[in-house]
Amino acid sequence: MSDYIYMLESHLSPDQNRVAAEVQAASGRVPVNLFLTGGAMRDMLAGFQIRDLDFVVEGNALKVAKAIAETGGARIVSVDENRKCADLVFPGNVTAQIAMSRTEKYARAGAKPQVSPATIQEDLRGRDFTCNAIALSLNKTSRGLLLDPMNGLADMERRELRAVSPYGFYDDPSRLLRMFRLQVRLGFAIEERTRMQVANAREAGVESSIAGRTRGEELRRLAAEDSPAAILAAIEEAGLLTLFSPALTGPKVNLSGLAKLEKAFRMVPGEEPWRTARFGPFLYALTEKLAPKEAQALAKAVELSAAEVEQARTLEARSKNVEKALGSARIRKDSQTYHLAAAAEPDAILFLLYHSGLKPVQERLRDHFQKYLPALREITPEEWASVEGQPGTARYAKAREAFISNRLDERPPIPASPETEPEEGPGPESAEEQ
Repeated sequence: MSDYIYMLESHLSPDQNRVAAEVQAASGRVPVNLFLTGGAMRDMLAGFQIRDLDFVVEGNALKVAKAIAETGGARIVSVDENRKCADLVFPGNVTAQIAMSRTEKYARAGAKPQVSPATIQEDLRGRDFTCNAIALSLNKTSRGLLLDPMNGLADMERRELRAVSPYGFYDDPSRLLRMFRLQVRLGFAIEERTRMQVANAREAGVESSIAGRTRGEELRRLAAEDSPAAILAAIEEAGLLTLFSPALTGPKVNLSGLAKLEKAFRMVPGEEPWRTARFGPFLYALTEKLAPKEAQALAKAVELSAAEVEQARTLEARSKNVEKALGSARIRKDSQTYHLAAAAEPDAILFLLYHSGLKPVQERLRDHFQKYLPALREITPEEWASVEGQPGTARYAKAREAFISNRLDERPPIPASPETEPEEGPGPESAEEQ
């Protein structure tokens, strides 16, 4: 087995490993050449948790995606017909993208690209940063072969963020925003020539051509990061924060609130659906110091959906009942806190961690994530198998709930205090021996 295959399998969760195997099987049936690329490779090589799986095929990517969806293995959530790629959600909330290996040509800055099929090498040479231009072959004849035409691995070892092309920021100006997000997440320095390319692109004013929809997509990705305040601070320092709203200047930039929200992000699980649930609380904190009309203008400028706006707008009201229940003096058992928190919407829990001033609520939520969930993760498969009923039935759900309650509420027996014997001093014989 290749060292890189072993590294990959070690970094993936069990659910992600199953998805990788399923995609490899589907690509073999089509058949097409399959590679793992982009953020998944970057995060694996940098030692970070792999959030999304990015697959590239030399051939019909949409056919592979449809083949997987038809077997019931995943659900297609979006399709980009121009770039020939599809985003899928698999069981276990594993997200993946399957894309066609391609080249992109731009008539002008920020324009819709003209896409053509290409080899994987050509695809990698057309990417944004060298750390994203690395691929791992998942084909039978070359499985485990690392492809690194832009020497991205060396840049990662130097902890540098380097643009692939001197024209990259002209072709796709949204890479300016992506650069700061990656810089903060990876902790890399921006390579000197890349800094010069940024300055040249900024002098040409290319950032003004970033479409509203693209800015909204970048805002969603930013909300899913663990350090959104630091990223926004870097974007503000570069003078680009007003791309999201002209009102986001000076004291209206709620960096302290976003830093507080980061603490809530770090307390909850890092998997889906918790990362998706971050956007509502993030948008609330981001616009907290803006006037209502300014917040509405921001949502319109970045083309947020009505559902996204409504979700953020109703956060406080939707969280009230959860806050009241968690703050109740009637809670006497650990299982009561667990069941209340487990039943609540994830964005409401994140909002309460950020916003609630009730000490019992904060303490109980902290216990939920730091004590109760870790305790349940220690339950063995054999113990879960002892729960009565067939999984998926109401009887099983009720029995499982009772099993969890018993486990959380049981108290370990207090060990009996050992009887203390009076100490015996050394006898005459011992004294003589000394």
